[in-house]
Amino acid sequence: MTFPELQDKIVFVTGAHQGIGEAVANTFINEGSIVIEADLAFENKDLVKVTDHLYQIHVDVANEESVQRVATDLHEAGLIPNVLAHVAGISTMDYLVDSKTSDFDKTIAVNTRGTYLIAKNIVNLMLMNNQPGKVIFMASQAGKNGYRAMAAYSASKHAVLGLTKTLAIEVAGKHINVNAVCPGIIETAMKHRERKDGAKIRGLEPDDIEKEDNSQVPLGRTGRPQDVANVVLFLASPLSDYMTGQAINVTGGMTMN
Repeated sequence: MTFPELQDKIVFVTGAHQGIGEAVANTFINEGSIVIEADLAFENKDLVKVTDHLYQIHVDVANEESVQRVATDLHEAGLIPNVLAHVAGISTMDYLVDSKTSDFDKTIAVNTRGTYLIAKNIVNLMLMNNQPGKVIFMASQAGKNGYRAMAAYSASKHAVLGLTKTLAIEVAGKHINVNAVCPGIIETAMKHRERKDGAKIRGLEPDDIEKEDNSQVPLGRTGRPQDVANVVLFLASPLSDYMTGQAINVTGGMTMN
């Protein structure tokens, strides 16, 4: 246990079924927090108690009714989050001029609209209950840079940073800190799929893309989900009490601004 202050604190994690979200959820479980895992992959639309320190619930972050239902369930169960870690997100790949409008709309719906809906409903729970806390949004280094064949994703994550900064200003007086994490190349199922898609678009092999990825990282390796989860943990801890409205890079040095 790194932060005893987080023991028995209520932590709401979206996108918790796999990848970075799973690593974030497990990190808080190891801290002794009460973790509510929310994900599209969970079938149970009602809050299910798995253990004394773990709950799970289905959520479609792009669907307002789904997010509202989750917020209502949390309120009725008396599980008002001390920490919100919103990790859920998707990516689509194609050159902008070749891309499908439906892919753009879906990416914006999940990544940007999803962040908006989660913030609107879950942070409102915190405010209604005078609950101070920490809010961490998952952005990306693509929220600071442009990336080949990722126009929709990059646009969606730039928007997440705008939401982060605005919300940080609006709730600072209520002792709620709002920050974003900007991962670089992290080895997840989504990244592995992106390598295949990117290779096909560029006429390369996935191994070529992986070599290219590693060559761009000053620290010499791509990231692991736990690298990101560690920074989320820091932002949820008392050590970040004087930080809000920030976009923290976890990129191995790829992005330094």
